[in-house]
Amino acid sequence: MNDGNEHTAETIGYPGHTADMSEQPRDEMRGYRGRDLLAGKKALITGGDSGIGRAVAVAFAKEGADVAIAYLEEGDDARHTAELIESEGRTARTFVGDLADPDHCSDIVERTVAELGGLDILVNNVAFQSPVDDFMDLKPAQWRHTFDVNIDSFFHTTRAAVPHLTGGGAVINTGSINGLRGNKQLIDYSATKGAVTALTYSLAQALLERRIRVNCVAPGPVWTPLIPATMPADKVADFGTQTPYGRAAQPDEIAPSYVFFAAEQLSSYYSGEVLAPLGGETLPG
Repeated sequence: MNDGNEHTAETIGYPGHTADMSEQPRDEMRGYRGRDLLAGKKALITGGDSGIGRAVAVAFAKEGADVAIAYLEEGDDARHTAELIESEGRTARTFVGDLADPDHCSDIVERTVAELGGLDILVNNVAFQSPVDDFMDLKPAQWRHTFDVNIDSFFHTTRAAVPHLTGGGAVINTGSINGLRGNKQLIDYSATKGAVTALTYSLAQALLERRIRVNCVAPGPVWTPLIPATMPADKVADFGTQTPYGRAAQPDEIAPSYVFFAAEQLSSYYSGEVLAPLGGETLPG
């Protein structure tokens, strides 16, 4: 067991399975107490099976929302997340498939509306990353796939959701510190996360008259299955130690930011905002 400032130097297969992590993340919101801030709401979370997505799904359920999650292929993780939602007395739905496919993005929205009875909150959280040591190692196919997943899916899912969200819904996008300052090994990922920030600003303006609030959570390093699934062992071991806190965040520490943006009682005057939990780091610039 490490002291919390270092992670086990391991890698696991992509796209990452929580059970394969020797150091389990805290992503079940066990100490969180809801206050019915989302009572009766219906939410869809992409990339909702594990990590930040799981923590957000459970937090929403504890606040009274029914939750659908979309995920790529980690079936055990998705089932466990659904069980956590249902243990709070809420309805859960799980939708498997590749969100790089625009048709699938539209389909999960329509299935959420049909199976949960509506849609009030959309969380665009799905992400892909694959570090490179040299810019010339970044192949066009990887560049295209990263954009398909990390930003194009946000467009397609949001576009399908707008008719259902009009009149008081919320969109919450997951950005990243890398989209605010760049990262020489995550060039394509950082570019997409910069696009997420700009998309958030633009949609907040474009959807204002429809009474849809659009905000973004842009965390620093967070300990999720994506990290050992996409990074070399030496990077995994030191992951997050560069922050002033000296460690990566746990998903449970990030999820309340999404509750804040989802709950009109807390954030009715917020749209086009980027909330960046960075472990004590100030924003660049």
